[in-house]
Amino acid sequence: MTEARRRFARYHPDFLLLAVDLLGTYVFAVEGAMTAIRANLDILGLLVLSFATALGGGIIRDMLIGAVPPNSIRDWRYGATALAGGGTVFFFYQFFQNVPQPLMITLDAAGLGLFAVAGAEKALEFGINPLIAVLMGGVTGVGGGTIRDVLLAQIPAVLRTDVYAAAALAGAIVVVVGIRIKLPRGLVMSVGAAACFVLRMVAVWQHWNLPRVIAH
Repeated sequence: MTEARRRFARYHPDFLLLAVDLLGTYVFAVEGAMTAIRANLDILGLLVLSFATALGGGIIRDMLIGAVPPNSIRDWRYGATALAGGGTVFFFYQFFQNVPQPLMITLDAAGLGLFAVAGAEKALEFGINPLIAVLMGGVTGVGGGTIRDVLLAQIPAVLRTDVYAAAALAGAIVVVVGIRIKLPRGLVMSVGAAACFVLRMVAVWQHWNLPRVIAH
């Protein structure tokens, strides 16, 4: 048995990490379901998109760090939360349709922050190098949305949306640095999630974008 497998065999997320993970899962599942409805998908397509959006990033992260089978598949609570988010939107779409766009952006930023810090923290738990742990936080935050867009044959929003992946990386950096200098985990994860959330919201408000080359 490899070292990564031994770690995974004894890995049990504590309540804080589990709560952060499940809350982010629900938020992203709702967003995936809303996207599915706008794309005119049926209920099966809606649930598939909810599942992929909510859990895709975590599955990619777990595969990369050697936590197999991925915890999103191993623990029924993740799948149930993702499907509950999708089902809620399907049966109460009229309510979600009336939710103001700024609120949806706010919820998305919150989900991004939650996933980024949870992803970075789990990577560190598995002994991953701090730099790669930051990248794993980013992958956890944006992976599901990327899979969603690919399934809908769209250019992934993360590649063109104003400061999105960069916000996830910023939150992950806070977590990695804070844990490395032995600050309290709860404080570090809260500050990391807040940093990601604030950066994302300010970027939307100020229309910030990363530098790009304009083709002529």
